[in-house]
Amino acid sequence: MDIRAEKDKFYAKLGEKGLKATTQRADILDVFLRSKQHFNIEGLLAMVRRKNPRIGYATVYRTLKLLTECGIACERDFGDGQTRYEHMTGDAHHDHLICLECGGIVEFENERIEALQDEVASRHGFEVMHHKLELYGICRQCASKRDKKR
Repeated sequence: MDIRAEKDKFYAKLGEKGLKATTQRADILDVFLRSKQHFNIEGLLAMVRRKNPRIGYATVYRTLKLLTECGIACERDFGDGQTRYEHMTGDAHHDHLICLECGGIVEFENERIEALQDEVASRHGFEVMHHKLELYGICRQCASKRDKKR
């Protein structure tokens, strides 16, 4: 990930919209770009407040919307009623394992799965523009906790 290029993209978007490049926006951008997590707004707010305690919920919300508009962030809905955000900074395509107990999210890549999806689409004369694969279940740690309770 080229952090400088991502920052330039963000500041260009601010300019397009006639918005100021504030310290608060810069702090949010910096924390977002340096973390490898899937964020909900509250999670990012907590991390950003360690750097700048004066940043509010609305500022984080609006900044995440701007990051999404300029292609740096992507909104994800894993079916639990919470919108999460993740980087879209040129990383390879990946899919997700989502734990239904703890809400943990694991990213993974698998060339065989990608090839199979392409094969199925081709067989049906279908041109894939984009896709996502999300597998829902119970992670190893939560399964272990369940086993210990039995």
